[in-house]
Amino acid sequence: MTSADSTPEPWPAVVSATELSNSFLGGLLEICFVTADHRRTMEGLVRLGIGPWRIYTFDSSTVTEQTYRGKAADFAIKVCFADVGQLAVEIMQPLSGPSIFAEHLARHGEGIHHVAFDIERRPWDERLATFARRGFPVIQSGRFNHQNAFAFFDTEDATGTTFETYDIPPGYVWPQPEAWFPAPPPDA
Repeated sequence: MTSADSTPEPWPAVVSATELSNSFLGGLLEICFVTADHRRTMEGLVRLGIGPWRIYTFDSSTVTEQTYRGKAADFAIKVCFADVGQLAVEIMQPLSGPSIFAEHLARHGEGIHHVAFDIERRPWDERLATFARRGFPVIQSGRFNHQNAFAFFDTEDATGTTFETYDIPPGYVWPQPEAWFPAPPPDA
């Protein structure tokens, strides 16, 4: 990696076997698959033992402050969640409006779209600024249920995938999903 004047950029120091001096991402929280058919993808993952799935629609009635590539946007996405230990597995199916998920389907087809990190619980504005300082601007964002902020960053060219962070307030209780698949847990 070099700068415009061909001077090599200094690499961060290696602090430990799991950390660099410029580390800020924190723990991996989520891996997401983008699909044209959330139901088919859930069925395949259930056959692999992943589930049960909570199904939501993220649209203008549930997500405020929607942005796409730096501008206000109106998009809708079917979003499904299942937990595997401490990791969330997510499925996203674009429904309408501009989105990085529809772009991914058009360019790459179905598959893994992004990974999400907790950014060591840094304040929201600091997270966004840290990505921007490193050359990765926000490309899609919103706020689910007026509380849970999420942002995706333009990291695909540098890493082969998109990175996300989100901010779920402590004590937040998720609304009941629209549906469960294959069925709700006994305590739901």
